[in-house]
Amino acid sequence: MLLGKGTSLLSSSPPRISFISSSSRSPSPHSTALFMSDYAYTTKYPIGESYGIEGPPREKEEIKDPEAEVQAYVVSPASVVAKPNLDGTVLVSGWVKSRERTDQNVFDLLNHEESAMKFSKIVAFVNDVKFAKKRLLSRSARYTGLLDKLEFIGATEEDGLPTVEQLAGVKHWVANVENGDLSRVEAIATLCRDAGELENVAVLLSGAGGLDADKCKAVIQSLSNEEKYKFAVVAVGELKETPEGSLPYDIENFGTEGGVVPEGVEYSRIESLRAVTECLQLESGANKALTFTEITNTNTTENVGARLIKGLREAGYTRAQEIDHMVSKGVTEYTAAMEKYKQDKWEKENPDPEKVAKELKERDQKDAISREKLNKEKEATRQKEVDKYATDWAKRDYFRQTMGGSVGMNEEEYVKKVWDKALLEGDIMYRQLHGGAGDARKDRADFDVRQEKKKEAALKKAKKALEGKMGDLIYTDADDDDEDDVDESDDKKDDAE
Repeated sequence: MLLGKGTSLLSSSPPRISFISSSSRSPSPHSTALFMSDYAYTTKYPIGESYGIEGPPREKEEIKDPEAEVQAYVVSPASVVAKPNLDGTVLVSGWVKSRERTDQNVFDLLNHEESAMKFSKIVAFVNDVKFAKKRLLSRSARYTGLLDKLEFIGATEEDGLPTVEQLAGVKHWVANVENGDLSRVEAIATLCRDAGELENVAVLLSGAGGLDADKCKAVIQSLSNEEKYKFAVVAVGELKETPEGSLPYDIENFGTEGGVVPEGVEYSRIESLRAVTECLQLESGANKALTFTEITNTNTTENVGARLIKGLREAGYTRAQEIDHMVSKGVTEYTAAMEKYKQDKWEKENPDPEKVAKELKERDQKDAISREKLNKEKEATRQKEVDKYATDWAKRDYFRQTMGGSVGMNEEEYVKKVWDKALLEGDIMYRQLHGGAGDARKDRADFDVRQEKKKEAALKKAKKALEGKMGDLIYTDADDDDEDDVDESDDKKDDAE
């Protein structure tokens, strides 16, 4: 078959799995995040930019069309969330009635060691206890530990449902309803409301072809009671004996027009058991009523569902991961991903000029901010190093001065006094160490000239301030000039006489 690889994943040695509960994503004693430990995976995402010994950044991988290549949409298998507290007692009703088969498969799935279901007791509710024991007390049941958990309760009447008293102590119930019997599902809903300790109920409704959508919806509403327990309904067509995983499937919401099972269609018995037990344990199956139908057209070019399931199985998804993905995301999100790719491709090939200009402006602004930030960081680093060299030079100069005699101040005061000169020496040292250009001799000479000018300016400022305070009491050169002018005037007057 086209999806033959899916079957191989279920045979021989399945990959190991573990769980983490839905109530807390962190590990706890009570359960689940499903993951596979026997497979190695590589990501499908483009490689980001990175620098280092590997050289320049590699080009980003072009995003592929998920319609042409489903692996462009399917990510590596990841953890899935199971319901919390899948322990205690589970009651199984509606099976072990036929002489043609044992119906042990449903018990094996509930007892699987690598599932999230860790039931301490599995109760088979049957018509004939003696007959059921002969069918279920097998060698494989002994090897898997099923016999250590298995107990039997007989129905009070042929094909009857358990009574409220028989449901005492039962936390979980898996019920098999045949021939699309909606009235039996309603009776199960009534018992669930009256049962005191029930937390989860899962119903497999087989032979559900051609049922009225409105009646199905009403039955589901009668089963719904979120405050007390969680339910799951799996509706399929007539059952047939075909291997698990041999065909892909579609999932729709039961109780809607799209979720009506067509009359005359068939569904694999073992696949139906897998679907109902996975919906019992997976959080994504909580309070869901779903229709499972086989996809007979396995041409992946024409059928989206077949293409998606084939991709999941090729990526190494376990059945729990596969069903969780199909229930929580399924064909709807895959179709949305294909449409998004087409839209993104069109926008890339036909860019909006205003949008391109806006993005370019924003990118330039972002680059400018980044450059400014980088320059400030570089300058701060440089100044920190210059300050260190300046401090070292000032301390050494203080030591030289003290060797020659008393300086008249401590080291800290001296450093403050010569700090301008120290900064010059620190800057010269930094440039020499980092290969910077410059003439140290010229820089020192220019510094001395600037210092002399500063001194002269300071003296003039001080003199001016002093003149303002002392007034005419201060003798200045201007006074001498005035006296000379007076004497010269008197001499000219004498000569004239």
